[in-house]
Amino acid sequence: MTARLPAHLEASAIVRLAEAQGGFATVLAKGEHDAGTILLVTLCRGHGGVLYERMPQLDGTRKFVAAKREDNENPKEFSEYLARRRRQDADCWLIEVDIADPERFVAQLDELR
Repeated sequence: MTARLPAHLEASAIVRLAEAQGGFATVLAKGEHDAGTILLVTLCRGHGGVLYERMPQLDGTRKFVAAKREDNENPKEFSEYLARRRRQDADCWLIEVDIADPERFVAQLDELR
């Protein structure tokens, strides 16, 4: 097992990478400084929110997996889900990234690990 990057450094790297690619990112909620889980909400031009969370894979790695998608008919449900998820785990970080190609961005994050 490899050493894990502290959560605050990973959160900062995600924000910087998004900005370097012409996107916008912000930390909506800070979690535990070193060991908090990273929850990533991606948007494209403010629409189509997708929540990604790291999940263990069979090969022992942890990759970002889409855990929840925003329903265009009921966007409030997505916001409520995020609030509920945050209440369940106060140690998690919630980062929002608005970028032109969210899927490519998430794939890059997995490659950097």
